[in-house]
Amino acid sequence: MKRSLGVCTWTYGPVPLAQIARSLRRLSYDGVELHGDLDAFSAREAQKILSDQGLDVFSLTPGDVDIAHPDAVVRGAGVDYFRRLIDFAAELDAPIVSVHGKVGRVRALESQQAEYRLLCEGVAQLARHARACGVPLVFEVLNRYESHLINTGAQALALMAETGCEAVRPLLDAYHMNIEEADLPGAIRHVGSSLGLFHIADTNRQGLGLGHLDVAGVLTALDQVSYRGPIIVECTAAGPDPFTPVKNADYLSELENFLERTHRHISQHTQEAVYS
Repeated sequence: MKRSLGVCTWTYGPVPLAQIARSLRRLSYDGVELHGDLDAFSAREAQKILSDQGLDVFSLTPGDVDIAHPDAVVRGAGVDYFRRLIDFAAELDAPIVSVHGKVGRVRALESQQAEYRLLCEGVAQLARHARACGVPLVFEVLNRYESHLINTGAQALALMAETGCEAVRPLLDAYHMNIEEADLPGAIRHVGSSLGLFHIADTNRQGLGLGHLDVAGVLTALDQVSYRGPIIVECTAAGPDPFTPVKNADYLSELENFLERTHRHISQHTQEAVYS
């Protein structure tokens, strides 16, 4: 089975979308996970830029908002942003929308339990809006150094069960899983057919083959659970500050090298799986 491969556009940093699209076409990618900067372009503009290069919009990744904040004003602004992001996705023929906690908030401001309940309420609200718009929703599992609430696939499944939102599926990311999951292929198999989207990078968030990720094991597990969605590559250039893609003057060349390596690794595994 040929896998559709996409790239998170935020990893390019402050680069115009048209330039990103040309780069990804040159690297033979199929589409993107579009960063949800709702002020950067309209849905129609983004779709034209990407379709002109033969690229699909597989998913949308959000800006940094907080739907579990104890302050109702902050929390409400986060929910409102996600509702607008879902509306934006509906204009793009309903790609997947990703939800996650505020990146970089690693502890509760009041209590873990109270903020977990707020998260459940926010996800339930967004799930109802997404269902009304016909937009698939996933919840991205982040590591403990980026988020304090949902850090494993099992916790994501529990969140889905508690909110009663079966239509919301977990988004697993190999980079985050490397920190939190004792057995990455096992965690993928545990989430199983509930898996809604998958991100990949090596353990150092560089291109596949440059860290110690069991790439074959992870990709085989995706085959075993019959995951048919796109694989979204989320590498960044090497360097300090994990919250920005801009590392040095030549970070784009390094990023494109990582993306080329990763595409080659995944394509090779797919070919081997077909002929084995």
